[in-house]
Amino acid sequence: MGDMANSSIEFPPKQQQQQRDAPQAGGFGCTLAELRALMELRGAEALQKIQEAYGDIGGLCRRLKTSPTEGLADNTNDLEKRRQIYGQNFIPPKQPKTFLQLVWEALQDVTLIILEVAAIVSLGLSFYAPPGEESEACGNVSGGAEDEGEAEAGWIEGAAILLSVICVVLVTAFNDWSKEKQFRGLQSRIEQEQKFTVIRNGQLLQVPVAALVVGDIAQVKYGDLLPADGVLIQGNDLKIDESSLTGESDHVRKSADKDPMLLSGTHVMEGSGRMVVTAVGVNSQTGIIFTLLGAGGEEEEKKDKKAKKQDGAVAMEMQPLKSAEGGEMEEREKKKASVPKKEKSVLQGKLTKLAVQIGKAGLVMSAITVIILVLYFVIEAFVVDGRVWLAECTPVYVQYFVKFFIIGVTVLVVAVPEGLPLAVTISLAYSVKKMMKDNNLVRHLDACETMGNATAICSDKTGTLTTNRMTVVQSYLGDTHYKEIPAPSALTPKILDLLVHAISINSAYTTKILPPEKEGALPRQVGNKTECALLGFVLDLKRDFQPVREQIPEEKLYKVYTFNSVRKSMSTVIRMPDGGFRLFSKGASEILLKKCTNILNSNGELRSFRPRDRDDMVKKVIEPMACDGLRTICMAYRDFSTGQEPDWDNENEVVGDLTCIAVVGIEDPVRPEVPEAIRKCQRAGITVRMVTGDNINTARAIAAKCGIIQPGEDFLCLEGKEFNRRIRNEKGEIEQERLDKVWPKLRVLARSSPTDKHTLVKGIIDSTTGEQRQVVAVTGDGTNDGPALKKADVGFAMGIAGTDVAKEASDIILTDDNFTSIVKAVMWGRNVYDSISKFLQFQLTVNVVAVIVAFTGACITQDSPLKAVQMLWVNLIMDTFASLALATEPPTESLLLRKPYGRDKPLISRTMMKNILGHAVYQLTIIFTLLFVGELFFDIDSGRDAPLHSPPSEHYTIIFNTFVMMQLFNEINARKIHGERNVFDGIVSNPIFCTIVLGTFAIQIIIVQFGGKPFSCSPLSTEQWLWCLFVGIGELVWGQVIATIPTSQLKCLKEAGHGPGKDEMTDEELAEGEEEIDHAERELRRGQILWFRGLNRIQTQMEVVSTFKRSGSFQGAVRRRSSVLSQLHDVTNLSTPTHVTLSAAKPTSASGNPGGESIP
Repeated sequence: MGDMANSSIEFPPKQQQQQRDAPQAGGFGCTLAELRALMELRGAEALQKIQEAYGDIGGLCRRLKTSPTEGLADNTNDLEKRRQIYGQNFIPPKQPKTFLQLVWEALQDVTLIILEVAAIVSLGLSFYAPPGEESEACGNVSGGAEDEGEAEAGWIEGAAILLSVICVVLVTAFNDWSKEKQFRGLQSRIEQEQKFTVIRNGQLLQVPVAALVVGDIAQVKYGDLLPADGVLIQGNDLKIDESSLTGESDHVRKSADKDPMLLSGTHVMEGSGRMVVTAVGVNSQTGIIFTLLGAGGEEEEKKDKKAKKQDGAVAMEMQPLKSAEGGEMEEREKKKASVPKKEKSVLQGKLTKLAVQIGKAGLVMSAITVIILVLYFVIEAFVVDGRVWLAECTPVYVQYFVKFFIIGVTVLVVAVPEGLPLAVTISLAYSVKKMMKDNNLVRHLDACETMGNATAICSDKTGTLTTNRMTVVQSYLGDTHYKEIPAPSALTPKILDLLVHAISINSAYTTKILPPEKEGALPRQVGNKTECALLGFVLDLKRDFQPVREQIPEEKLYKVYTFNSVRKSMSTVIRMPDGGFRLFSKGASEILLKKCTNILNSNGELRSFRPRDRDDMVKKVIEPMACDGLRTICMAYRDFSTGQEPDWDNENEVVGDLTCIAVVGIEDPVRPEVPEAIRKCQRAGITVRMVTGDNINTARAIAAKCGIIQPGEDFLCLEGKEFNRRIRNEKGEIEQERLDKVWPKLRVLARSSPTDKHTLVKGIIDSTTGEQRQVVAVTGDGTNDGPALKKADVGFAMGIAGTDVAKEASDIILTDDNFTSIVKAVMWGRNVYDSISKFLQFQLTVNVVAVIVAFTGACITQDSPLKAVQMLWVNLIMDTFASLALATEPPTESLLLRKPYGRDKPLISRTMMKNILGHAVYQLTIIFTLLFVGELFFDIDSGRDAPLHSPPSEHYTIIFNTFVMMQLFNEINARKIHGERNVFDGIVSNPIFCTIVLGTFAIQIIIVQFGGKPFSCSPLSTEQWLWCLFVGIGELVWGQVIATIPTSQLKCLKEAGHGPGKDEMTDEELAEGEEEIDHAERELRRGQILWFRGLNRIQTQMEVVSTFKRSGSFQGAVRRRSSVLSQLHDVTNLSTPTHVTLSAAKPTSASGNPGGESIP
């Protein structure tokens, strides 16, 4: 890179250089290095360089063998050759982790390591035969029922534990691997969908971003994210947001004669233009940065590893980091860290908390178990029996201690629901896959589950609630208000001619109306839909816009003021044949009419237009149109005579003193399926608000058609100005109290600016009034919606009409731009939440019972009734399989009949707590009955007090089998969490569930009948099996009994797994989901190391999120570049522990913690 930068300083004379480069540049006049060096320059330097080396931009195009107007010839050999010489527009993704790496990561799990150590020690001791046959002195430690054959079988338990550890590891690794693969697939799909407009053979084509080559002529327009570096050939009022590369927040003006350098990954904020592509893929500015990051990837991983060890593996895992990248710009961005990063997703917050609580309990239980066992043994052997510790007996005693240790670890393993993160991941991944079919392309996994909690949706009008197929239906021309399209003969030729010119010239030339693709279909609208409506109006008047555009091509336009959300109008200046200028302007009628001083009468002559006439027109024309739900657009013009050329930069001067040609009413019909979808939302407790740039009457009419507002309701419809007046104090600052008075009743916000939308969203999210905090979803399609989409809990971007900037800021892309897809997303989101609750209900019952059984069994009989290997089977199969079975329940419409849970509702409701404890009581009663009087009931030998290596007893096998049967039937109970009676409802529609339940049953039979010594099982008779099944089915009956007890009577039950409570949540904490993590982390540091395992699995879920950010080929990279670089202020990089300590030491330091809450 260094020598390349130098090469830009000194260039040999042109001819000599051309000869030298010709062979290596494959016949093109520029080498790769030259172009790379050129793109390093900016502004005047760059222009000077172009002039010195190529003469002008045209010269550069000639060297690249391309035409500024026609583009490249679309011939495959030429394109291929360009790819070979200048590279492809593709940044190779970071290598995915190999399966072995994933296996190694799964092995890092602390609980597993403890088990492995225990198993190896146990194995070692079983092979060690003490010298001197077991002397009597060691007591009857190993005597008893053991015969010769069994003595050799001591190793089996250790081996079995190792085997089950291997199973767990492989399952975990395979899960991670398939998930990674799935998301890479999803990633490439997102990428293939991104297209860019280029000119080839004089035709405008949409090509996938990866197909761009050096020398292509690309059309850039408002809202694009540039996919490659280029030099501007011709531009209209082009402004670029380069913050993603330079960190400068101000928009940069680009023009062919001042600063023509356009860089990949930057956003077009205004205007349009054409550029010649000069660098693609790894040679573009972004590509270079990515390559540097890629090289830094390995060191970064080492850092990560260290950080993870020190960080208690939490901070890193729980926060979907925007990306771990972003070199030296981090510091600069940190200072500006104005945008707080999104809070941790609601569910993750609750899970972390619950996880830590369970972890604590498990650790305490297992420690107590081990201590009790050891003390019991020591006291009995050395105190009661009064033996002495003999050297040769040591291995025997050690074997006992190892056995106790293994029991302790087993209790621990069962106590930790490590299937929980797995359930979350499976449930999310499954939902994401299915949501693709429902036209929801999920970019951030957790958005899926957050959507289920949504309490408010702020929707755009155009394209989401309406079809975005606009047509002119009313017009006001020559003093007449036409309710339908007038006949061309009814209009004066002068007016008609002016109108056709005003529409054809003063609209983006990329906007066109093409013939329909199929017979009988509607003509295709390409480009801006409002402009399409106007062009359609020209066609309806039996005229054509194409000849006008051919007569005045885009290069001949003298000056263009492009549309933006501040101006709300667009103007174009052309030079007249007599040397004067004519300006055409179009825009929102109430804004443009204020600038009009004349109007054309029915003969096409000017008549003065005073404020009084304007008020008249508003009352008689504009308001009636708006009340029909039409959008009103005014078209006007102004002539400048030959001598009076104005100062074109003084826009207010230029666009004033206009003559009104016409006002048209554009209809955008409501999508037929929207009113029903909105009704579903309202029934589900979600408030839909409409935020639009349209006039208030239009907005109100559409809102009524959609059912957002109902007659007789108490609601507000405000315009942006009035909204701001109500929420700001005398100093013009926004006050939350004032906002809280407005938003609950607000249903329509009209004539709103992007800032208003952002203010509203932020206000609703931050509000603490009402019984629960709001979770807000926002839809948007324009570049100006970016801030609101980012701020929202879930941002939906339009897949068809949306700009790249909007998609970049969003969490979910609606591939069909349809509001009904949002309702589907709500349904899936609630389903994820419920699936996880179902799994928790099932899992916690298993855990409570297994821990108590192992604990009391160990304390009373010195041996856990459930052996380590059996526990692992229960744990692994019940965890992993149950998470699969319960996480893949398909959603039903009934999910939309309840209110959203909101941020504060606990994960485990009272009803669930009742179910967990109720079933635990049943299972414990049965198991303890079997443990203490089972041998009498079945008339078999007691399994209690068996010596060390005795063969498996039928007694304990029955206990194990009954336990598993009860879990299987309880899994069916767990399908319902709101206390429903019919637990079989819809069970047939979930084949995965049925397969898993039956499969587990089959494996259980094999284990019991043929598992033998490794599983500590002895085969059971048919009668014994039937009893086990009978007790299992009893679970279903008992479930009905529990459902009969009204939850309201059980005041004593406590809910668990709350979100962070209101009192703990200050504003800073909202901005930084971090405090909470640090809590959790400190809790973990106190010894919940076992939780690493669970969190590492949650990490898989986070990795999925970050694959979205990190992996992916070039276009994805280009598109996510802003996540990588510009929004570094969204990243509070938790991967290095220094940040954690910093946030405690210097309140305003790198953690970007504005309120400086120091952490205790």
